[in-house]
Amino acid sequence: MRVRALGLAALLLAGGAASLGAPARAGDWPMFGFDPSRRNAAPAGTGITAANVTRLRRRTVRLDGTVDSSPIYLHGVAIGGRRRDAIFVTTTYGRTEAIDAATGRVLWRYTPPSYAALAGTYRITNMTPVADPDRSAIYTGAPDGRIRKLRIADGRLLWSRSITRDPTHEKLTSSLAFTRGLVVATTGGYIGDAPPYQGHVVSLRPRTGGIVHVWNSLCSDRRALIEPSSCPSSDSAIWARSGAVVDPATGNLLVATGNGPWNGRTDWGDSVLVLSPDAGRLVGHWTPPNQAELERTDADLGSTAPALLDGGFLVQGGKDGELRLISRRLETVQTVPTPGGTDLFTAPAVWRGTWVFVASGSGTEAWRLRGGRLVKAWSNDRDGTSPVVAGGLLYVQGSGAIRVYLPASGRLVAELPCGEVHWQSPIVADGRVIAVEGNANEHRTDGVLDLYTAA
Repeated sequence: MRVRALGLAALLLAGGAASLGAPARAGDWPMFGFDPSRRNAAPAGTGITAANVTRLRRRTVRLDGTVDSSPIYLHGVAIGGRRRDAIFVTTTYGRTEAIDAATGRVLWRYTPPSYAALAGTYRITNMTPVADPDRSAIYTGAPDGRIRKLRIADGRLLWSRSITRDPTHEKLTSSLAFTRGLVVATTGGYIGDAPPYQGHVVSLRPRTGGIVHVWNSLCSDRRALIEPSSCPSSDSAIWARSGAVVDPATGNLLVATGNGPWNGRTDWGDSVLVLSPDAGRLVGHWTPPNQAELERTDADLGSTAPALLDGGFLVQGGKDGELRLISRRLETVQTVPTPGGTDLFTAPAVWRGTWVFVASGSGTEAWRLRGGRLVKAWSNDRDGTSPVVAGGLLYVQGSGAIRVYLPASGRLVAELPCGEVHWQSPIVADGRVIAVEGNANEHRTDGVLDLYTAA
């Protein structure tokens, strides 16, 4: 196994927490995964319990674009001169909308200048936006390769910054993060892996959009945005739903890369990479011993991102149908199959630091960390996207329904009807379950938002 720890025993994945910026306010769900560690677990107190979840009723809101990512939510923000609970979504061709959570009405809509030329084409985004901790703005992505800052009050554009020199090959697909005063984005490639492209991590200044650092997973000796064709290596996409995962103890960024060459110096395909909090340097990496085989068989390790557990452990899945438990020294401790032994494209949810919930197209499973090993707690054959734990309940959006479980036992307590899903996952706040439907690969310019509230 190729391991380069570089002192990570002291740096990586301690169970404690350090400040990553202002915490989410009560009721907010400000980014994919709820917080920068991407544990997909919100604090208790959503207003929804096992006793009342069956009384939720669905309202569908028609959108002028498919949202093949996840919504975010802010409680009581000022929009149009009034305090409102607002949902924010970005469609596959880059439109971003603020939606009144009480009425389903669109409060404002931002359409990027590139929209008309891109709508209906292969160039899509699956990037979930992120809210600024001061709740005055959100950051969004579009298939023109640009990150934009939009004012929450009215959707006004505050700045726009390109994070690729070739948006026809490099895709903005993973969710944005906000950590330690920086906006963090990653890039991947489009379906079919048409070269040239390189996965990279970019940190941005939230006030101006200025680029702080770029870390390229191929040609990593080059520390700026590069013309993809100028690098002799291609691919190594950073395309998992979580994008960059933040270690709460150190602020380090963890990403997993997809297929691409590996040489342990400048090329880092099919690896877990640990970067400094500003993405300025490589701190360490874990590369599986069968990296070359993963690349040859298109079995991206980076189809999912690291999930952080207590005690310095992380869990890493992949398209090869394996779930790996990795220690703080970046050594493989255990390997178990994903649900059904199938490709994993979803982000695991971590509850109480020791529970891991994983869903695939073949089932949903719960594992518990005990004595430094994963022990299966329960499983079923119901498919799902990225699980979410909120208010003591586990939500898994899958074929035809959002299924709600008791997390410790796996007992099904409710099924909330929904339509087709792809990479979406729900959020839960203020007595509402909020979800979106559709598949970006159908290249539609319409979509559906689902609101589940008490009857």
